[in-house]
Amino acid sequence: MTALALSGCMRTTGPVAVAPQSDLDSMAYGQSYGPPPRAVAADSGGGAISALRSAFAASPSSSSAPVVVTAPVAYVEPMPVAVPARYDAVYHLDAGDKLRVVVYGQEGLTNTYAIDAGGSITMPLIGSVPARGRTTAGLASEISAKLRGGYIRDPSVAVEIESYRPFFILGEVAAPGQYPYVPNMTVESAVAIAGGFSPRARRDSVTVTHTDASGTGRFVVPPGTSISPGDTVMVGERWF
Repeated sequence: MTALALSGCMRTTGPVAVAPQSDLDSMAYGQSYGPPPRAVAADSGGGAISALRSAFAASPSSSSAPVVVTAPVAYVEPMPVAVPARYDAVYHLDAGDKLRVVVYGQEGLTNTYAIDAGGSITMPLIGSVPARGRTTAGLASEISAKLRGGYIRDPSVAVEIESYRPFFILGEVAAPGQYPYVPNMTVESAVAIAGGFSPRARRDSVTVTHTDASGTGRFVVPPGTSISPGDTVMVGERWF
C-alpha cells in the first residue's frame, strides 16, 4: 500500500495557471490578446486536485477592454502679421534726393533725376516738375498729368528713390561730416557711421536739427530717436 501511495503521488501534476493580461499591457500596446487561457489541472483523481480545478474554473476568465480617453485638442488661430509700410511711401522729397523715374514704353523719358535746390526735377518734354514735399506716388501722378496734357495719350509712370539726401553729424564723434542717409536710421546708427562717440562725448542725449514744410526746429533727444534725411545731429561734450 505504501508503494501504491508513492506511485500515485508521482503521477499527480499540480495545477498550471496562466495569468490574465493586465490592463497596463492593454493600454501600452493598444490591443487585447483575447481571454486568458483557462487553468489546466491534471491529477490522478485525488480530492485536493479536484478542489483546485473547481477553484480555477470558477475564477473570471474575461478581462475588461481598455478605455481610451481622448485628450481635448485646442486650435489657436495664428496672429496676423503686420506688414510695415514702405518708407518711400510716406517719405517727403526734398532737394538732394535722387529719383529713378520710369515712363513705361518711353525710353527717352526714363532716367535718374536729382531734385535741385529749388525743389524740382527737370524732364524732357514737360520741363520742371515740383517735387519738394511730395511723396513718390504724388510725384508720379504729377508727371503723368503733365505728360497726358498733349504728349502721351495714356502714360504709365513710376517713381522710386535711388538715393536719399545726406545727413550731417557734428561734435564729439570720431569722424564728423556728411554721410548718405539709410532708411529708418536712428541717432545711434548715425553715431556709429561717424566712427562712434569721442571720449568726451555726452552719450545720453544729442541735439537734432530738423527742417520740413513747417520750418526748422532743434530738439534734444535720446540716442534711440529716428532721424530723417537732411537732419543735423550735434553730439555735445559732457561736463565731467
